[in-house]
Amino acid sequence: MNGQEAKRDAGKLQISLVPTQIIKEIARVRMYGNAKYHDPDNWREVEPQRYIDALLRHTLEFVRNPYSVDDESKLYHLSHMSCNVAFLCEMLLADYQGLQTTYDTPYSCKHCMEHLVADWSFCPECGAPTEFYKENNQ
Repeated sequence: MNGQEAKRDAGKLQISLVPTQIIKEIARVRMYGNAKYHDPDNWREVEPQRYIDALLRHTLEFVRNPYSVDDESKLYHLSHMSCNVAFLCEMLLADYQGLQTTYDTPYSCKHCMEHLVADWSFCPECGAPTEFYKENNQ
């Protein structure tokens, strides 16, 4: 058995599929925010609606000009959009997934056994297309 056969990656997220530029853009916005607010975690204290509003403001500027730059930060509006979406994913999806573990559904992913909502098209844990089954043969 060679080293590749011994490693079991089935069902794990393939992080290498994520384009790296978005990570760099989020980092730029985070570095700007950290310099401005002097607290790398202060974003967690803001209500999600404020990030939704900021996302929409930056989106309007991006639609007007895809290469437009935010007046205050001098960073692209697209970069701010990416960061706002990242914050919302962290805040809202983490909350939602927390609810899923509290209120388990009877559906699980066949690949990683993550609990699923029946109408999901892919598993949020492993990224596999949903092939779910109802637990306890119900």
